[in-house]
Amino acid sequence: MSPVSILLVVVGYFFLLLLISYFTGRKADNKAFFVGNKQSPWYVVAFGMVGASLSGVTFISVPGWVKSIDFTYMQMVFGYMLGYVVVANILLPLYYKLNLTSIYSYLDGRFGKTAYKTGASFFLLSRTIGASFRLFLMANVLQITVFDAWNIPFFVTVLITILLIWLYTFKGGIKTIVWTDTLQTLFMLLAVGISIYLIMDKLNMDITGLANTISESDYSKVFEFGDWQSKQNFFKQFFTGAFITIVMTGLDQDMMQKNLSCKNLGEAKKNMYWYGFAFIPANLLFLILGALLLIFAQHQGIAIPERGDDLFPILATQHLGPVVSLFFLIGLMAAAYSSADSALTSLTTSFTVDILGADENDEAQTKKLRFRSHLLFSLLLLVVILIFRAINDDSVIAAIFTIAGYTYGPLLGLYAFGLFTKLKVKDNLVPVVAILSPIICYILKDNSVDWFGIAIGFELLMINGALTFLGLWLVRSK
Repeated sequence: MSPVSILLVVVGYFFLLLLISYFTGRKADNKAFFVGNKQSPWYVVAFGMVGASLSGVTFISVPGWVKSIDFTYMQMVFGYMLGYVVVANILLPLYYKLNLTSIYSYLDGRFGKTAYKTGASFFLLSRTIGASFRLFLMANVLQITVFDAWNIPFFVTVLITILLIWLYTFKGGIKTIVWTDTLQTLFMLLAVGISIYLIMDKLNMDITGLANTISESDYSKVFEFGDWQSKQNFFKQFFTGAFITIVMTGLDQDMMQKNLSCKNLGEAKKNMYWYGFAFIPANLLFLILGALLLIFAQHQGIAIPERGDDLFPILATQHLGPVVSLFFLIGLMAAAYSSADSALTSLTTSFTVDILGADENDEAQTKKLRFRSHLLFSLLLLVVILIFRAINDDSVIAAIFTIAGYTYGPLLGLYAFGLFTKLKVKDNLVPVVAILSPIICYILKDNSVDWFGIAIGFELLMINGALTFLGLWLVRSK
């Protein structure tokens, strides 16, 4: 595709998003921005949340994982379903009972102001890094495919990207996001489905042939029960998947804000069940695409990229023709922006309510604070993306992104301690516990092979939460 064609696709895509924003953002007040006036249809929220969860990182990385871990990622996906059941039956009833706008307000009533600010701060840190990283990937693709040809600097590319997101989110907030995410989820799944169909067509393959070819390939392994040392062991993957869902959905303002926009608890729970169920076939589609890309490359004698993340981009843009290239671009945009727009809205909400302490009864003052927070985080995302670009070192960026993942462990420990004990804690010591737990986890992970003879993988999240729980018990008040 030529740079002009790509630019036209991008402009057309954002025109649709701005159109949705226009209709959903009219007469939007603070309640509409924060919780969509609690009028969001559950089925729209459920469908849109699939796209918000399947970020640009997923869109590129999951197909590439097939090369190294086959279909064993599905073990974690099955674990996600257990996590959604826990969120629907333990956390959602709590949030609706307390009528929360920010889910971290719970920590204020349970422990105190310092614990409350600590929980919100950890969310703000992890979401800022995560959203910046996903947008960095998308901006990089646009820079390489379009703007480099016109000698437009990367700074301008990022500025335009964030400005467009700001334009369609600043007024309607979550009320707009619920509907734009639905459109973007549709585009993303269409991109994957059409890519699979077109590759099957190039390989003269029907559905039966697809199933037989993948099952007879080297990539069809789904379960790993025997090797306890393996990071792909079923029990490690399944229970890690469950805990990842509990913290990255149930304890994440970004994901919960959509659920809190449903009309009532019953509809929110219905949304969570259907969303969790839909996540299984959605992820299976990405893995099927990854297997097909590898089979196609072998069939055509194309060298398989060393980095799994390069598999889909290289084949889509260089070997599979303009139609697949077009849908790859649309899918990547949908994946990146469905994650980034809701992240920007949730960051704005959390900072306005949790850190600035906005009084929702004061409509004018809260709107002013909300507007400034929205602008602040738009600029912050811009700065962090430019820092990623300046570093320009995959290993360093990966380390930063991994460290951001450590911040969900303290949230897991805080909520577990609050929900499953009646103990009080010394509120001023909560930040010390929350900071020490990830540091200890980093040391354990770095030395686990030497000290214990095993490599710690995704289960680090559970260890992090357990250490935070233990730390809170140690600083309990009499």
